[in-house]
Amino acid sequence: MNTLSAAWSWLTDASHWAGPDGIWNRLGQHLFLTVVCLVISCAIALPVALILGHLGKGGALAVNISNVGRAVPTFAVLVLLLLTPLGSYGQWPTIVALVLFAIPPLLTNAYVGMRGVDGDVVQAARGMGMTDSQLVRRVEVPLALPLILTGVRIAAVQLVATATIAALVGGGGLGRIITAGFNLADTAQVVAGAVLVAVFALLVEGVFEVVQRLAPQWGRGGAG
Repeated sequence: MNTLSAAWSWLTDASHWAGPDGIWNRLGQHLFLTVVCLVISCAIALPVALILGHLGKGGALAVNISNVGRAVPTFAVLVLLLLTPLGSYGQWPTIVALVLFAIPPLLTNAYVGMRGVDGDVVQAARGMGMTDSQLVRRVEVPLALPLILTGVRIAAVQLVATATIAALVGGGGLGRIITAGFNLADTAQVVAGAVLVAVFALLVEGVFEVVQRLAPQWGRGGAG
């Protein structure tokens, strides 16, 4: 039996899906961690990007600073955070490391989307008497929405793939299946865990692809 066949046998074994160490429970943990980190990342990055994109000032600096984080491996950030007082607060070191990892694509895409809005449209909206807040909500954000969602999609898929590091510090998620496979020297389980992460990432990609296809319709409606 080759490795792929063994991995398929592992995945189709009903006993591996149930219980606290089962696939369903680990998948739920992985989804929860991904959603929490994505929400926090959006709450930090998007307001900054929208404001700077509207003002047209300071955005390049903010994007460059956020992109510095891409040069540092997420696992290295996690290890450093574990050495700080934050390391004694459960999953928070993992959450902080993943949030820092997800901010750059969110910030960059949202800022570029806001700056890419047609200047004539913006001037026309101002001529109609729109305030800055109305201009952002009713014109700039709807028109920039496809690119904003691209950043959210990229961040979400990256989080799904990278959240496996939670298992290295005792956290939950699909990464626990992979690390358990390594500990047991069970190659089939390691491959099965990797396949689960890949399939989960593809599903998330597909969901956001559907949302992005609808985004132009929302953008036209909002701008109108």
